[in-house]
Amino acid sequence: MPGLEAAAPDALDGREAWARLLRALALSTVGGVGMWSVVVALPAVQADFGVARGGASLPYTLQMIGVGFGGILMGRLADRFGIIAPSSLGILLLGLGYLAAAAAPTLLVFALVHGLLIGVGCSASFGPLLAHVSLWFVRRRGIAVAICASGNYLAGAIWPPIVQHLVAAYGWRTAHLAIGLACLALMLPLVPGLRRPPPRAVAGGPAPGFRPGALPVGPRALQTLLILAGLGCCVAMAMPQVHIVAYCGDLGYGVARGAEMLSIMLGLGIVSRLASGFVADRIGGLATLLVGSLLQGATLVLYTLFDGLTSLYIISGLFGLVQGGIVPSYAIIVREYFPASQAGARVGICIMATLFGMALGGWLSGVIFDWTGSYRAAFLNGIAFNLMNGAIALGLLASSRRAGPGRLATSAA
Repeated sequence: MPGLEAAAPDALDGREAWARLLRALALSTVGGVGMWSVVVALPAVQADFGVARGGASLPYTLQMIGVGFGGILMGRLADRFGIIAPSSLGILLLGLGYLAAAAAPTLLVFALVHGLLIGVGCSASFGPLLAHVSLWFVRRRGIAVAICASGNYLAGAIWPPIVQHLVAAYGWRTAHLAIGLACLALMLPLVPGLRRPPPRAVAGGPAPGFRPGALPVGPRALQTLLILAGLGCCVAMAMPQVHIVAYCGDLGYGVARGAEMLSIMLGLGIVSRLASGFVADRIGGLATLLVGSLLQGATLVLYTLFDGLTSLYIISGLFGLVQGGIVPSYAIIVREYFPASQAGARVGICIMATLFGMALGGWLSGVIFDWTGSYRAAFLNGIAFNLMNGAIALGLLASSRRAGPGRLATSAA
């Protein structure tokens, strides 16, 4: 980076790397509100605008699309200019988006604001930070990426009860205004601490843990398979995460109980993400992805069998414990099979796929509910998509053990 002093190679896995990780975690935790506030506000927004459940899910869908495309844009900005540019832009868009959402006169405007401003702004607090942190670690890359990715779930554990209280006490418009101001006040002071670029020994090319010849496929094929895998796992993941609040309301337990389940789910997802980081440092990203996929599918089956209040609390906790490590696995896989100079864009593409999966899953679940009057078919839809994810992970893992050397190119594709 012109005008900036790069960190020395011995900063890898060192004190500076861990300090940077903590700053990235804080940014991800605050900025992650953009992923969850619309979920909690869904019933109030639906009632205010007088629309069906599928229509009320549109803001979430557009937001996830915005986060997805925004992640690629922010990743490319990070690859070219460093993490400061996407972080600063993301914070400004996030704050402006919440202020605009508070004044939205129609559901369409509310949805567009979530897609174009909140979604794109929020994207800077996840994928680009995962890629950036991965450049500062080698021996502890798995756990470092998992810790950074936990910011998204810390946001999910912390923000839903706060948003629910604000919506219940002051209305969803005032809640969005308060969130926007909080993002600007809490996030902007953290950005200068990320100014120094990563060590050139990593940012400039191959590093320990980089295994370009370990799969018998080219970069385009691998990226395509990772896109499909991300889509499948997150269509499945979206059903409980996006609709658990509304589901509990429909069952007569109240939306507050659903917000509590979401908080528990995402809070325990932090445990899952941290555990998956330790696991990934030992067995690699692909095997970690497969384990998470199998366990997520098994837990989704439980949702189709039990709908009592206590059962839903337990199953939601289990869901959080088993699926939290899935998305961070894609960042680890990218760092294992692609050059570091492509990390931001490649991780951004994978995160885009997972978020499109969340968007598609959130929308499909609402539409299936409107068609059937029940969430049972929506859970079955999630299980089917989860099977696709597991099949891809299993196929790649099996092929990695049969692969000949040098089959995966290291150039951009």
